Amino acid sequence: MKNKTKLDEEFSLLVKLNMKRAYFSALAFLGNHDLAMDASQEAFVKAYQNFAKFDQSKKFFTWYFKILKNLCLNMLRDNKKFETIDMLEERMSDSQSIPLSMEDKEMKHLMQMALFKLNAIDRGILILREFEDFSYKEISEIMEIPIGTVMSKIYNARKKLYSNMEGKL
Repeated sequence: MKNKTKLDEEFSLLVKLNMKRAYFSALAFLGNHDLAMDASQEAFVKAYQNFAKFDQSKKFFTWYFKILKNLCLNMLRDNKKFETIDMLEERMSDSQSIPLSMEDKEMKHLMQMALFKLNAIDRGILILREFEDFSYKEISEIMEIPIGTVMSKIYNARKKLYSNMEGKL
């Protein structure tokens, strides 16, 4: 068993390495800056409280994301109405510095609107695969469902997303 100071140092480093990814994952679920900040911070608090139980042979973010996902789903259930922000634009501007054309901005806006028409589970599983680049195996662990179910859910969520965008392209 590692001493508390060593665990605190490890956890602090993991928070720094995963802070931005945690925020954007929460934002993908919630579509609201303030709620995403609250959820990602609260999930880190819960993760810290249980960090001694964390299996070091597993990926930290996969373990953390389960906590974050549950918090986000609870927040969505408890807060039926809140304003969304342009989550995709914020995510894109974070990862690239190239100015976007009006067509690209319109496409992002359409994608965001279609994405937020999906239920939280469909939206979350697409975000994990398409924006966070999680493998099917990692998504299976996070969502606690078989890999075959992950593939099926992703396929169906993509179909719903395309359907939501149909006629707008």
